Amino acid sequence: MLTIALPKGRIANETLQLFQKIFNQEFKFEDRKLILEKGGFRFLLVRNQDVPIYVYHQSADIGVVGLDVLEEKDLDLVRLLDLKGGYCRVAIGMKKGEKPDYNRPDIVVATKMVNITEKFFSQKAISPKIIKLYGSIELAPLVGLADMIVDIVETGTTMKQNGLEVVDVIMESTTHLIANKHSFIEKKKEILELYSKLERVVNV
Repeated sequence: MLTIALPKGRIANETLQLFQKIFNQEFKFEDRKLILEKGGFRFLLVRNQDVPIYVYHQSADIGVVGLDVLEEKDLDLVRLLDLKGGYCRVAIGMKKGEKPDYNRPDIVVATKMVNITEKFFSQKAISPKIIKLYGSIELAPLVGLADMIVDIVETGTTMKQNGLEVVDVIMESTTHLIANKHSFIEKKKEILELYSKLERVVNV
């Protein structure tokens, strides 16, 4: 049996729909349940940020997660397939009308994505002050906590509604199928069979 970690919400729903297409049967979590066993698979419903951790520690053999989370966690995992779902961007937001000055030595950035932010700025030979927040990141520039934010943007509506705008895009993100390195060796046949089936429906 393959154990698959899925992030709660839209990505889990999109992934289960792919499984329905492939196996021609319904895959659906019962109300409030976090484990679904069906068709030789065990699905685990976890927080988005925790998917790579479950896979890394082999509590799940494979998982589906956004590239942004993979880059932020930066764990040693096998990246198998771009599933092309859950499109979003990791972007820099500032107050409307403001532009980033990457030559300033005292930039302050608020974000929950510290590693991605550090990597982006280090490529520009900048070492900003990074303030880690866990939510309501759009507030930071409005109250003077930070000059800019680094956050996930799907449509940009939340930023606009809070008087911010996207001034730079760090990366684009879609959902990826990942595997634990040991599971990939131990269950290679099952994983590659599933990979092939997913690849066919994703690349239609």
